[in-house]
Amino acid sequence: MSTPDIIIPAALLPADGRFGCGPSKVRPEAVAALAAVGSTWLGTSHRQRPVLDAVGRLRGGLRELFSLPDGYEVVLGNGGATVFWDVATFGLIERKSQHCAFGEFSAKFAQAAVEAPHIDAPEILESEPGSRPDPVANDAIDLYALTHNETTTGVMMPVLRPRHSDGRTAVGLVAVDATSGGGALPVDPAEFDAYYFSPQKSFASDGGLWIALLSPGAVARVGSIKGSGRWIPASIDLSIALENSRKDQTYNTPALATIFLMNEQIAWMLEHGGLGWAAGRSAESARIMYGWAEASHFATPFVTDPEHRSTVVATIDFDARVDAQVVSKVLRANGIVDTDAYRKLGRNQLRIGLFPAVDPADVEALTGSIDFIVAALS
Repeated sequence: MSTPDIIIPAALLPADGRFGCGPSKVRPEAVAALAAVGSTWLGTSHRQRPVLDAVGRLRGGLRELFSLPDGYEVVLGNGGATVFWDVATFGLIERKSQHCAFGEFSAKFAQAAVEAPHIDAPEILESEPGSRPDPVANDAIDLYALTHNETTTGVMMPVLRPRHSDGRTAVGLVAVDATSGGGALPVDPAEFDAYYFSPQKSFASDGGLWIALLSPGAVARVGSIKGSGRWIPASIDLSIALENSRKDQTYNTPALATIFLMNEQIAWMLEHGGLGWAAGRSAESARIMYGWAEASHFATPFVTDPEHRSTVVATIDFDARVDAQVVSKVLRANGIVDTDAYRKLGRNQLRIGLFPAVDPADVEALTGSIDFIVAALS
């Protein structure tokens, strides 16, 4: 597909044209800070004090950012949140899990549980893309798998423990995939047992790590499963990750740049007011994006229920008169990148990352740039 030769006026362009949904925009200040310590930080041992201190700083920063109660643990390991599905399948699901599947990533965790031979077949609650199911309390379930924000579809869900019709709280653990929601959506630690994410979205870093916030109940589950004699590969053994994290290290070598950049982002969030400030910044970007789409003559929000619309990932449908792929290509040619729809969703839409590092003023400029392109194509 050829790209039309459309030049967006400089006055309309955002100051920073990165709107990807992962990897996401890394703040230039963080990159400069990394460059400043490049010769003393990169290429050094992850078992020595400078890196141990940085991991400790990361764990402490997340504890403060999420206001974790006493007894909660910050655990990290290599491989990204995708690997954590295997970690949880081996180390957190005792016998049977329930999965709310409403997009590509939430469905993948469900599939991992389906294929695991050592646990029972999971209960899977599905909904069409653009909507979400709600968990259902069931005494046979020992782990409820929720997704705070489905990156593929732009749907978010509340993090709440399932409750029976008589008001009783479900006894199973609540594990939340917060890959694109963690750090950009409010959350109450009392409502989860495992809240896990990667650094390359709200935390404006590179990928390659998973981080999990574990409740005392989750820590106890890790110990009981390990004690049961279940075989677990060492690289995804949550008990080994927990043991190493308590020493401010990872089981095997982490990417030092990832840890450094994530620490820079956490410090930036805390300096400006913490999780509430970060979530509010994303919410402001979402207000701009969805308000523009609702007023547009060619664009509409893909998620029809405003309560379900993500304030972190906006999915915007275009009508048939406007080819969203062409718009995305023209945007890229003008330095505005990674606005493409999720490939497997197969819709005529743009998908816009609204993570805290993205300036709401740049989101406003993005909408003006899209309007300019569509007018030029008409």
